[in-house]
Amino acid sequence: MDRTVLHVVPRSGHWHVEKDEVGVATSDTKEKAVELAREAAGRSKPSQVVVHGEDGQIQDEFTYQDDPFPPRG
Repeated sequence: MDRTVLHVVPRSGHWHVEKDEVGVATSDTKEKAVELAREAAGRSKPSQVVVHGEDGQIQDEFTYQDDPFPPRG
């Protein structure tokens, strides 16, 4: 099964949740956009949320089911 990947990115003064570069949701705050992305990812397992900062760099990631890089223990 393919993994659903959602990105939280800044665009034009708003925060957008995108899947395959297509907008899924928009918010005025980053926190709300992350919340919306995490809720959507929780419904679409296996999935991942990638949170970007104002500079476009990845700041955080959340993986739901089947982490592709589990820590070795």
